[in-house]
Amino acid sequence: MDVGMLQAMQSWGYTGITDDEVYEQELKMSLAAEDLGYDHIWVVEHHFEDYSFCPDNFVYLSYVAAKTERIKLATGACIVPWNIQPLRVAEKAALLDQLSGGRAILGLGRGLSLKEFEQFGVPMEESRERFDEAAPMIVDALEKGVMEEHQGQFFNQPRAVIRPAPKTSFKDRLVQVAMSPESGQEAAKLGAQMMAFNYKPMEVQKQEFDLYKEAFVSHHGRQPKPLLLTDMTVCDTDAARAEENSKYIASYLVSVLHHYDLMGEHYKNAKGYEAYGEAVDAMREVGKEGMMQAYLDQQIWGTPDKILRQFEERRKLMGTTGALLCFRFAGMPFEASLRSQSLFAKEVMPVLKSWEDEDASEKAA
Repeated sequence: MDVGMLQAMQSWGYTGITDDEVYEQELKMSLAAEDLGYDHIWVVEHHFEDYSFCPDNFVYLSYVAAKTERIKLATGACIVPWNIQPLRVAEKAALLDQLSGGRAILGLGRGLSLKEFEQFGVPMEESRERFDEAAPMIVDALEKGVMEEHQGQFFNQPRAVIRPAPKTSFKDRLVQVAMSPESGQEAAKLGAQMMAFNYKPMEVQKQEFDLYKEAFVSHHGRQPKPLLLTDMTVCDTDAARAEENSKYIASYLVSVLHHYDLMGEHYKNAKGYEAYGEAVDAMREVGKEGMMQAYLDQQIWGTPDKILRQFEERRKLMGTTGALLCFRFAGMPFEASLRSQSLFAKEVMPVLKSWEDEDASEKAA
């Protein structure tokens, strides 16, 4: 099982914190992740607000690349419609790969925040079509070292050579954030590993992953990599303290509801976001308090023993999955974030890794 760490870059929920302090804390956790044995670091792309602000995760990861030697570096994700030129995305991915010695993972996403679409002047209703046109151009360019001439609905691209070229093929280092069934189908067609933030009932998540897997095999004639699931995580030897700090997990959901206006009417009428629009009435019926409790119940948190039991239950239903843990969010005290990051690595990660060895042995047998 691959185990990575996602960085949300939030100041939301932190009283009086400066942007400098946010980045000081996140960078400290980035650099600690390699020594603690995490396989990869994922960094979001978000803009303008306390909810999250990392306007260029390629730049951030290039800095981390210079300070580390082994850990893989993932855009989680590069939001394709906000990066107006596909050519620039391919160039930045290739450059990060060169600077990191081949450690880059290209995570792509379509975007969900109406505020950010509006501030970039990109119609949200065009996001799916823009993604579907641009993403194959990016992937093909990284594979060939050339972005071929293209005449499309949104992009008219003369032939351009990618310099520097990436270290090696991105074919097995391509991930797509897929939070709807339609995005899962896009990821399968693109040949990307599927990544999702854990907020749906696990049975629903399994159904969507199974549909993705079926489509992936149909398109590529091989099995995809396991699903990557992201959890907001508190790990603590003290069960009572873990319980107390779990309130920040619920608070994180409040920040999500606010930033994306998930109960707003605009999703019902936004082309390409029908799955979110269909969920609006259900969310209103449950109410904010009910949603917060359900979200808290679904995330991975508690003592190491409790966390391992949660992963065991997930494994029984989903099979092997990758794990992405976010330890700093929504006002979580920094010392608690560091404690969670370190304790998870020391007491949970070795067990998760042993499951991977068990799975490999069973397949060999």
